[in-house]
Amino acid sequence: MRLEFRIRMWVFTWAGLAWASIGCWDALGQNVETVPTLGAPLKVMSFNIRYGTAGDGDNHWNQRRELVAETIELFSPDLLGVQEALDFQCRFLQAKLGGHEFFGRSRELDPESGEFCGIFFRRERFERVDSGHFWLSERPDEPGSSSWDSALPRMVTWVRLRDRLSDNAEFVFANTHFDHRGEEARLRSAELLRQRLVDDRDVPLVLTGDFNCGFQSDPYNALVAGSGEGPAPLLDSYHSIHPAPTGQEGSFSSWRGATDGPRIDWVLHSQELTALSADIDHTRQQGRFPSDHYPVRAVLKIKLPGVTQ
Repeated sequence: MRLEFRIRMWVFTWAGLAWASIGCWDALGQNVETVPTLGAPLKVMSFNIRYGTAGDGDNHWNQRRELVAETIELFSPDLLGVQEALDFQCRFLQAKLGGHEFFGRSRELDPESGEFCGIFFRRERFERVDSGHFWLSERPDEPGSSSWDSALPRMVTWVRLRDRLSDNAEFVFANTHFDHRGEEARLRSAELLRQRLVDDRDVPLVLTGDFNCGFQSDPYNALVAGSGEGPAPLLDSYHSIHPAPTGQEGSFSSWRGATDGPRIDWVLHSQELTALSADIDHTRQQGRFPSDHYPVRAVLKIKLPGVTQ
């Protein structure tokens, strides 16, 4: 079947293993900054694939799973974070994405029963050095725990990777899904995530997720704005490339192609990386969408050590 796309222009600068200096471009092809960088770009995707047992009628998982896989494969991410993925959905994507290694578990006490914040990473490029999970609660090391006004257990899954195409540089890739009801829980989750992964780290960080809140919300600011003193804890790849909000950046499609809501799905990264491109993927097939969320995408690159701009 023919796929219809509304995809922004991408600019890719592929580098070898040596140091490189590249330009970062906006959607109009204008050079917006030049940052000395290391190695090859990182193609990152965050995708809430909608849990596969939902009563979605014509949008049921069995009717759209091939489109989900095609949408991912067309972008061919190096790093993919999925949300709302049940065990059988993760296994389906593992089979489809044969060049990727998977890491994840359920947010519930039973590691296979419930939704995953699963991670896929390109096997030939990356070596997994370390990995783990923690729960977004007052007992983060207790599987299945929840706190505050959270309606459900929520968690973070992370891997520490060694990048063979970037002079064996290491970084952490993390993926999460904040609570859909608990306003306090979302803010506390952002604070806990920052404490555990952002403030006390020794390598760059890439963070994907469905945060269930929008640009400049309190949880967003806890991760991106920080205290206002010194550099921002994390950078928002989409906002870096598209600094002027248009009001048509919603990432929850409602199955009908809506774009007017908040952008609740993000690709964030630490100061040691720079964004080359970022967009929201509106792929559809005969007017139908792969999920009730749009996947969000970014191309990042590791900066030369010591570069702060």
